[in-house]
Amino acid sequence: MENKPVIEARDLTIGYGEEIVMRGLNFRVQKGDIFIIMGGSGCGKSTLLKSIIGLLEPLAGKVLYGEKSFWEAEAPEQLKIMRRFGVLYQGGALWSSLTLAENIALPLEMYTQLRPKQVQDVVELKLALVGLSGYEDFYPAEISGGMRKRAGLARAMALDPDILFFDEPSAGLDPLSAKLLDDLILQLSDTLGTTVVMVTHELASIFAVGNNAIFLDREAKTMTAEGPPKQLLKDSRDERVIEFLTRGEKPARRA
Repeated sequence: MENKPVIEARDLTIGYGEEIVMRGLNFRVQKGDIFIIMGGSGCGKSTLLKSIIGLLEPLAGKVLYGEKSFWEAEAPEQLKIMRRFGVLYQGGALWSSLTLAENIALPLEMYTQLRPKQVQDVVELKLALVGLSGYEDFYPAEISGGMRKRAGLARAMALDPDILFFDEPSAGLDPLSAKLLDDLILQLSDTLGTTVVMVTHELASIFAVGNNAIFLDREAKTMTAEGPPKQLLKDSRDERVIEFLTRGEKPARRA
């Protein structure tokens, strides 16, 4: 019997007003996946993510969480679904006036009945998970870009979400910091079993962490490939998919 997906897009069309960005999107995200939404600049990756996480209503089609159609649900049901996931935005989106501990404590104070000591314990645990023990009293401006991304990840995990969404997590990071973040994502997925949906155009991250992916083609205005990134590189006959996955550098032919 086929496993039911955690997230499913059915005939999804996204855009703004009368402008269609992507149409006819059909894909499934299974439990435990690290699912990559990839494609070139301006293809609609972040727009698709907004529709999945409840920030932008699609022009047509459905986004299903299990059996629940998100955009057809009433507001209380939508909020219940949204409580199941955490989001790491490109810049980390930390409150600059709050310390790292205060940033991570904020959703716990808003959405749980935990006592202050319990909140402190959770904050310390989440920072430890991302390698930031001892940085509780630092402000975002006092740490590096890579550390801010990890702090943002700790906050995204504050409420123990079933699903984590990342929007270009490696953007603005040097190669070493980006690799450390990729390693952390893999570790969290393995140890916690969290399902991950990641928007990225970074090849190193795509091949390092992704076990499934879709490719959004800006010219075709739809997805033109789906599958494990390494398998797509090996088997795809779509020129734009291959160009994206090789950055236009054709593999050398064997003698």
